Amino acid sequence: MSSQQSPVITPPGLLSTDLDDLGVRFGPEGGTLRVWSGSANAVELVMFDTADLDWATATVPMEPLGGGVWAATSKRLKPGTVYAIRVDGPPGPGATFNSGTLLVEPYSRGLVSGGYGDWRSVAVDGSFDWGGVAKPATPMDRTVIYEGHLKGMSKRHPLIPPALHGTYAGLAHPAMIDHFLSLGVTAIELLPVHAFITEPRLLEHGLSNYWGYNTLNFFTPHAPYATDEARRQGPEAVLREFKGMVRLLHEAGLEVILDVVYNHTSEAGIGGPRSSLRGIDNNAYYRQHDDGAYIDVTGCGNAVNTATDAASRLVLDSLRYWANDVQIDGFRFDLAVTLGRDEIHHFSPEHPLLRAIVDDPALAGVKKIAEPWDVGMGGWQTGNFGDGWHEWNDRYRDRVRNFWLSDVDYARRASTAPVGIGGLATRLAGSSNTFSAERGPVASVNFVTAHDGFTLNDLVSYDVKHNLGNGEQNRDGADTNRSFNHGAEGRTDDERILATRRKAMRNLMGTLLLSAGVPMITAGDEFGRTQRGNNNAYCHDSPLTWLSWDHAPWQRDLLSHVQRLIGIRHENPALRPVRFARLDEHTPSASVMDWYDRHGEMMSSERWTNPAHRTLQYVATSTPEAEHPNRVLLMVHGNESPIEVTLPAVDGVTRFVSQWSSADERPSDEHASYAPGDTVSLEGTSMHLFRAE
Repeated sequence: MSSQQSPVITPPGLLSTDLDDLGVRFGPEGGTLRVWSGSANAVELVMFDTADLDWATATVPMEPLGGGVWAATSKRLKPGTVYAIRVDGPPGPGATFNSGTLLVEPYSRGLVSGGYGDWRSVAVDGSFDWGGVAKPATPMDRTVIYEGHLKGMSKRHPLIPPALHGTYAGLAHPAMIDHFLSLGVTAIELLPVHAFITEPRLLEHGLSNYWGYNTLNFFTPHAPYATDEARRQGPEAVLREFKGMVRLLHEAGLEVILDVVYNHTSEAGIGGPRSSLRGIDNNAYYRQHDDGAYIDVTGCGNAVNTATDAASRLVLDSLRYWANDVQIDGFRFDLAVTLGRDEIHHFSPEHPLLRAIVDDPALAGVKKIAEPWDVGMGGWQTGNFGDGWHEWNDRYRDRVRNFWLSDVDYARRASTAPVGIGGLATRLAGSSNTFSAERGPVASVNFVTAHDGFTLNDLVSYDVKHNLGNGEQNRDGADTNRSFNHGAEGRTDDERILATRRKAMRNLMGTLLLSAGVPMITAGDEFGRTQRGNNNAYCHDSPLTWLSWDHAPWQRDLLSHVQRLIGIRHENPALRPVRFARLDEHTPSASVMDWYDRHGEMMSSERWTNPAHRTLQYVATSTPEAEHPNRVLLMVHGNESPIEVTLPAVDGVTRFVSQWSSADERPSDEHASYAPGDTVSLEGTSMHLFRAE
């Protein structure tokens, strides 16, 4: 990496008033367009006929206002106007100006296409009647995230009209809302819905960029997810359908979180498309060496250079727009480490953009979730983001998978597991070894699966990835999955193996939903969907990735378990502390945890680490500020041999009432009661939860 950034002309600060009101604003004199380019010699606004995108109806030179901002006002620029910009500038290392290239204006609220790679911006009014519907504002400790693909969730739903399948309107259909509410989740996290395109390489193979991590524009909703009727009416109607989806989900009490990709764009590496930022001011918007070669810390060909004020402000303004104009409740930042890299490309949690996102009053109350890594040097930063940030916790994912899957696989081969239960206990309790006391357990977004990787079903059914259908000779996708097929690779008719897999799924889901922190479920895992062993299905827009709503009895049973677990989590504040408890102190909104072994005795240091002792009981006692106190006991048994466990004597507890067991094929409605000192039989590799009274 070069230690010097390519020289750029920067505005006087991230929050400079010079950078206010970029994009199109409407007024009595028509529309005014403001564009930033610190290095340009000339900028033009070009307007087009709405029916013929090749027919330029007017060209207006833009005037420099200072601070790198260029502006033009025209009565022709009004809602519905199709337009583009052209930018000219001096040659030099990293400069890619071309005065003949039509460019997407970065703050566009709407886009239309004249063919692959041929885009025009559309001026959008954006007015919408929210009908007084407010954001649900669900506290983080009560949040249960459901991560899914907007199209894939509703594409095959039999109760949704075909015209709405896979659309914004389809996601807000009563059938989908009923599922979300019956499941008990509180927030729908959507894979990217900013306008994106498919890479030429995938098109050549008859594939597509299904996931959408290839952003064309940070302000425009992806038009192909709108209904045909909205698309015929144009970008204004597409945006209106998107807002209508948000309003209906909010009416149901469901938050909407967007997975946002600000770390790179669809312009890819040098030689890729010059569609927007590259043609406007390449040196300012992308990280480069002195000779103009890109510094790629994302693995996608380019990296947005948030060390410059213009690039950071573009990100911040996009967030403000979606959070306020579109009423989005939160954001999950893809490869968020890239956003926190400075002028010498080092990560800092105090990066001006990261702090601005947290401190901006316009983003108050908005959930900010970092994917705390990228592929550059020093790119793994789990636990290192600052106050106000929540993070995907890959350490949690790996430990939980190890305990229930790869450790069990190892034990079958070597007669004992490689590690004891101490590491899992730390994750159950909120990952205090990863997140500071000031941030607490809700800084951790816990997950066992995500869109990227095996589904829950595939995690217990495949030892290795099966990605040949991606066209890369099975080279793509993670090789280390910490999965376990339980005796057969993929499909099998062996009922013993199938039963063990089902219990493993219940253990994984039970751990996720009973752990301190914020749980995230991947769409379809609640009924055990499969991608047939493909752990990188980003390029498949097909039944492989669309949710199937035709479920076998065992899938309905798994769904019932997930519903029961989310309900238990909601009812028991001891399972969702906001703060870490402190020894010999009363900490409000924490959970005091006491740890016991299989005999009901306090855990010894030897048993924490001994691989032969993978059985644990813990009692969590809440110290809530706004709820009734409560107490639960969870048994965890990580060996495949059954075991007898003695319930501990706990001050103030006279009985333990069964709430849930992973050993049950279907959740039991019988809530057996036990006294301290009673024994409970646990199946091999199982969990059992009790309410302590």
